[in-house]
Amino acid sequence: MAYYKNSAYLTLNNHSAFDLTHHPGAKTSNSGIYRCDGCGHEIVSVSPHPLPPQNHHQHTQAQGHIRWRLVVATTH
Repeated sequence: MAYYKNSAYLTLNNHSAFDLTHHPGAKTSNSGIYRCDGCGHEIVSVSPHPLPPQNHHQHTQAQGHIRWRLVVATTH
């Protein structure tokens, strides 16, 4: 889970980008922190670079496939 100390640096936003899941290796659509829905592993990815590949980390069968979800977006 991503942590923060001062909420003054974050703004609540209900943008649909936070609802999407992305496959490993997909182009990063929004720069920011991504969390794996299966295991909770977090990474930082910058648009337009690809998200980490399938072999970035391993899952058990119970965790299912790796799928990345944007949890904190950056603005430029």
